[in-house]
Amino acid sequence: MPALAQPAPPLKRPIPSTGETLPVIGLGSWQTFNVGDDRALRDGCADVMKAFFDLGGTMIDSSPMYGSSQPVIGYGLQKLGKTRAVFSADKVWISSGDEGPSQIEQSRQYWRVPYFHLMQVHNLRSWEAQLETLQAMKQAKRLRYVGITTSHGRRHDEFERIMRDHELDFIQVTYNILDREVEQRILPLAREKGIAVIANRPFRQGDLIAAVQRHELPDWAAEIDCANWAQFLLKFVISHPAMTCAIPATSRVDHLRENMGAARGRLPDEAMRRRMAAHVGQL
Repeated sequence: MPALAQPAPPLKRPIPSTGETLPVIGLGSWQTFNVGDDRALRDGCADVMKAFFDLGGTMIDSSPMYGSSQPVIGYGLQKLGKTRAVFSADKVWISSGDEGPSQIEQSRQYWRVPYFHLMQVHNLRSWEAQLETLQAMKQAKRLRYVGITTSHGRRHDEFERIMRDHELDFIQVTYNILDREVEQRILPLAREKGIAVIANRPFRQGDLIAAVQRHELPDWAAEIDCANWAQFLLKFVISHPAMTCAIPATSRVDHLRENMGAARGRLPDEAMRRRMAAHVGQL
């Protein structure tokens, strides 16, 4: 029976500012979708996107600094007929506040979408001017959500001040089983302020996966329905109560399927999270 073969729907979390829900696993595009004009590689990325949508994914994240990733996403969305189905998340990344709107429009044309769901100020670059632009776009209903991002644990003090002083729908931060600084102040503040959280670099750009895969997955990982290390690492991330979704990046369909498996089955409780972190920390 084909219906019985379909996977269960992925776990979703609400966006605090609206209640709209998102699957807890999204799709990043840093490096993996930067394939230029190579038709075969573009089609490979489209295959990853097809598997992502087939498994219930919706959010794809990119940035103007990700090389050709934006037009590659647009190619895939058009090929798959998903330009209106995707939850489109991109960033503004330019020093001049005056040039922010034109960069955002260029990004939209690359994606081939009618509008962006989420636009984020990338790594706080010219954040004062860019946030003003994004809030105006949101008021004009040309944008649904506004956010800010940081990566590699940078500028957390300034990040926290912006969270306290400005109206934000989303933040995006680096968070994985080893990089956990945001647990101290950023994630609790996000819960307090009702801000959705996106986790970038959940695998440390693949370095974390490469390190743990030299070891056997512990038997007790079955207690949280983990079939592989990717699911183990992602379930740690998405089980934090402040987390809305994680955005692992991949250019392989088999890896995409592993990642999406983290959105199904049981999640660790706090005691299991401590056990997971201690286990990986000693490997």
